[in-house]
Amino acid sequence: ALLGPPEVNISSCLTCINVTIKLPASHLRKNEKLWSFIDIYRELDYGITLKTLDEEHKRPQKKTTEEVFSTVIEELYPNRNYCVSVTFAASLNKNSIPSAWKCVTTDSVAQQDYYAAAVAGAICFSLILASALKCMHAGGYILQTSSFPYSLV
Repeated sequence: ALLGPPEVNISSCLTCINVTIKLPASHLRKNEKLWSFIDIYRELDYGITLKTLDEEHKRPQKKTTEEVFSTVIEELYPNRNYCVSVTFAASLNKNSIPSAWKCVTTDSVAQQDYYAAAVAGAICFSLILASALKCMHAGGYILQTSSFPYSLV
């Protein structure tokens, strides 16, 4: 029986890619329940191939006992395009269909700095606005408790 293809989703960070992998169901049924490949083999090996514009790199195989799991590919360059494909195999079955290629661009340093600057700017603006409102309230321009100063009443 052919294994695969797994369902793959990826998201990026500054120097890494988060890869979420969902193994497909098998076509084997037991007591009307569709068995997963984990039900059948207990443990599977999976391999991730990472592709850039100029090279393709097969990462060392790892083992999984879960149908849905995540892994992180680290030590990548920021602001680069990477593509990922995943295959898996069992000890008794090496026939697998790789996942479709999924591509993502790792975040850039400038983008990280922009987010930090935007958050800092929003906090400063909020503090300035709160201070201005407090001063206006103390000066009696907004939210007056009485319409006339106490000396005139």
